[in-house]
Amino acid sequence: MQAVDLNKPGERKKLIWAGVLGLVAVVFLWWTFFGFGGSKPTSTPRATTTPSGPGTRTTQTATTTPRPNQPAPSSEALDAAQLTPIVYVPSSYSAPDVKRNIFAYYVPAVPKQPTVAAEPAPSPTPPPPLLLASLSPSNVYARSADFKLEVAGDKFTPATKIYVDGRELQTNYVSPQQLSANVSASVIAAPGSRNVIVRNADNSLYSNQAMLNIAAPPTPNYLYVGIISPHTRVEDTALVQDRGNKNILNVHRGDVLSGRFRVTSMSEKELVMIDTTLKIKHTLQMTEGDKGLGNPLTRPTPRVESEDDEP
Repeated sequence: MQAVDLNKPGERKKLIWAGVLGLVAVVFLWWTFFGFGGSKPTSTPRATTTPSGPGTRTTQTATTTPRPNQPAPSSEALDAAQLTPIVYVPSSYSAPDVKRNIFAYYVPAVPKQPTVAAEPAPSPTPPPPLLLASLSPSNVYARSADFKLEVAGDKFTPATKIYVDGRELQTNYVSPQQLSANVSASVIAAPGSRNVIVRNADNSLYSNQAMLNIAAPPTPNYLYVGIISPHTRVEDTALVQDRGNKNILNVHRGDVLSGRFRVTSMSEKELVMIDTTLKIKHTLQMTEGDKGLGNPLTRPTPRVESEDDEP
C-alpha cells in the first residue's frame, strides 16, 4: 500500500474530509445511543383495547423502548414468548336482523287512467211562479161527453189559461186559487194521460205540470149473433150471446142489458147500444157466436125485460 503524499494539495484535502466525516459519524452515533445530557427515555405502556361488550375485557400490552445498555434478549427467550397462549374473547353483536319479505312478487304497474275534468253541478231549477195543486176531475173515461175541468192552485191571474197537451182551453178565471174550463170530447177520445199546465200567453208566468188520466170505458160483454125480423119490421128481435155464460138472449129496442147498456137500434149488420151512465155509444158487429151452441135461431131463449114494460 502506498503512503499518502501530504505534499500534494489534493491528497491533503481528501485526508481532511475523511477526518471530518469520521468525526460527524462519531457524534451522530453518540447522540443516537447516549444523547447529550437529556432525560433518559422511559418505557410507556400502550393500551390495546378490544370492543366493549358483555363478557369482554380490556388488556394492556406494555411496549418498552430498549435502553442502550440493556442486553438483547436471547433466542431462547424469543422462542418462549412465541409459545405464550393468546386468549381471544369474541365480542357480542346485538344489531337487529334485517327484515326481508320472502313472499314479495312482481306487481305490474297499473296504467294511469285519464283524468276527466269534473263538471260543475247544475244549478237548481227555480220553482214555477204559479202553483197547480189539483184537478177536478182527475180521471175520466175515453169517448165520454164534454165535461168541466176545475183547476185549484195559487197566484192565478185573469191572464192565465189552462193548457191540455199544449192546447189552450177557453178558461174562466174564478179566483187566484181557482180556474175552470170546458174540455171537449175530442180531447179525451183515446185512453192515456194528458199533460195539464196553467200559464199566460208569453209564458212569463207558468205552473208545474199535472196529469189528467183517460181510462178506457167499460164495454158490453155480449156478441151480436142474429136477428129475427117480421115482414113488417115493426118488432125486430136481436139475438145476443152473453160472453160469460154463453146464453142466448132475445132483445128488443129499448131493452137494457147488464143494468146500463140500452139497445137503440139493430140491423142485419150491427147492434147499437148506449151506456146510460157515461152516455157512450157502443156498436156490436154481427158474428157467428159460439160454434158449439148450434143454430141460435132454433133455441128457446128468455126475453130481456125493458124498463118501459109494465109489471
